[in-house]
Amino acid sequence: MTMFSKTKNYQLLPQKDWTSDIDRFSSNRGHSFDYIPNVSENDFTDNSQGWLSRICNLVVIFLVYIFTLVTFPVTGWFVLKTVPNYQRIVVFRLGRVCPPKGPGVILVLPLIDQWQKVDLRTRAFNIPPCQVATRDGGLLSVGADIQFRIWNPVMSVIFVQDLNTSTRMTAQNAMTHSLTKKTVREIQTERVKLGEYLVMDINDMTRPWGLEVDRVELTIGSILKTSEADVSGPVIMPPSVPGLDGLTGPIHHLASYFLNNGKLLQSQQDDSITFIDEVSSAPQAVVNTPGSVEELLKAIKVQLSETLVSQVRACFQFHISLEDGQCQSYYVDLSQGSGTAGSGSLSREPDVTLSMTDGDLVAMFQGRLQPFAAYTSGQLQIQGDVKTAMKLEELLKLFRK
Repeated sequence: MTMFSKTKNYQLLPQKDWTSDIDRFSSNRGHSFDYIPNVSENDFTDNSQGWLSRICNLVVIFLVYIFTLVTFPVTGWFVLKTVPNYQRIVVFRLGRVCPPKGPGVILVLPLIDQWQKVDLRTRAFNIPPCQVATRDGGLLSVGADIQFRIWNPVMSVIFVQDLNTSTRMTAQNAMTHSLTKKTVREIQTERVKLGEYLVMDINDMTRPWGLEVDRVELTIGSILKTSEADVSGPVIMPPSVPGLDGLTGPIHHLASYFLNNGKLLQSQQDDSITFIDEVSSAPQAVVNTPGSVEELLKAIKVQLSETLVSQVRACFQFHISLEDGQCQSYYVDLSQGSGTAGSGSLSREPDVTLSMTDGDLVAMFQGRLQPFAAYTSGQLQIQGDVKTAMKLEELLKLFRK
């Protein structure tokens, strides 16, 4: 027995009740397919047809019913369709849409019925990373993972020809248009909130298609061009640690580590080195520091020792982008013995992989670029455990003495 009875009066979902109905659908999202709005044939057809056309339709339908019943042992294999719970069948009878059928066993008349299956399960697709120009003059690569489902099978068939392609294009255009109004810092720190806003924006455009977007998760790639503002400038933080309001996850741990480290080093009066935290006004000058990656690698080899290895106990892989566009790999293994460093890749899986340009790497060891500022601005990309990446500070301290 089908869910939609012929004796019911099917009505199209009113435009003004969309918000309340979406809340009702969302509460049952992913659990049931019984919350599909009722639609009738009259909602999508032209009722201005003449009496002669109506009579012809009734006669043809009646004759097909008689033919189906007479030849039922044969036609039964063709007119009976089994519809699973997660699908509906949209039938066009003599070119006019009928209410969606299913789940269960349904009857499709031969010769005069054309039908199409619609899958109501949640599906997902991803928007490949594309370049987005931000409001503050930055340029970064942003993609998205999107989950959606069809809540009205009739509208999804009638109002759009290629639902998947149309949804992809709509989602990509909405994402690009929304992110161009934000700064690089806002995109990085408000990624979850921007995804929620994009859900509402996309649903406003896909509403007439009978489609609802459940979730949008932004994937932020590399920063192709930094903003016009000073990326290494002061970072405003709240007074909790003291003050890391608005920072969550790995960034919060990284900021806490660097800030606490900075205060500890400032309290040592006999130490001539002062750690510059993220709210410092100016970086300190470092004397006799390497000026290139090759010189830096030689200086790192000199600083290697068993004491340093016992403090770090990790190996690092560096992917360095050179000015000519090439990419060079370096490694620093501080996991055993006295440690090793060189060019190329490690023979085993590194604990942390860091990606940055050669200029930023040298600037970090010289003290002109703070690790936290590089991480939050996208100049430094970390793959692996952030707490393990913090241990690299032990090596940076040796170059600041």
